[in-house]
Amino acid sequence: MTAHTFSDADLESYLDEALPAEVMARLETVARSDATLRARLAAINARRDAGSHTLGEIWRYHRLSCPTRAELGSSLLGVLTPDADEYIKFHLQVVGCRYCQANWNDLLNQQAEAAEAKASRRRKYFQSSAGYLKK
Repeated sequence: MTAHTFSDADLESYLDEALPAEVMARLETVARSDATLRARLAAINARRDAGSHTLGEIWRYHRLSCPTRAELGSSLLGVLTPDADEYIKFHLQVVGCRYCQANWNDLLNQQAEAAEAKASRRRKYFQSSAGYLKK
């Protein structure tokens, strides 16, 4: 791969850490040995530092298409409208937003921990009251 393999949009996404991990890894590997690619990345950074931003950059930076954490949680609970739930699935699976995937995984872990805590609490209640219950 060469510097020309990557579009400016790819490089913008790379700087925003918005590419899939395997593409980011390939780009980093090429950048280590390709001065042209490093120069293109530096030019994009210089343009950003100068305050020149595109509408797409602003949209991505502020994550305007990302569902909120509350919306992700509502999706996990199955309480969203079908359209909203479909958009979240699209955003996570097709768009592959790593920011939202991280939030989704965190919410899944919290949900699993809550289930474990509930089961543990029930066990403790049962054990602590076992001698007090009459048959």
